[in-house]
Amino acid sequence: MTLKLTVPNMACSACANNITNAIKAVDANATIEADPQTKFVSVETQASEAAIKDALATAGYPAAEK
Repeated sequence: MTLKLTVPNMACSACANNITNAIKAVDANATIEADPQTKFVSVETQASEAAIKDALATAGYPAAEK
């Protein structure tokens, strides 16, 4: 499943790394593309959308559906 999310709080590459790490904690095999300039995150994952959004919110990066 591919999730396309907007993360308004993502401001830099360090934020993108934190987002990647938060998602990897839920699904170690996930493929993540995070772009701080567009605030866009694409996640290819087997985890549920709710689990991914919860992980992002817990990490301080609440996501919106794109």
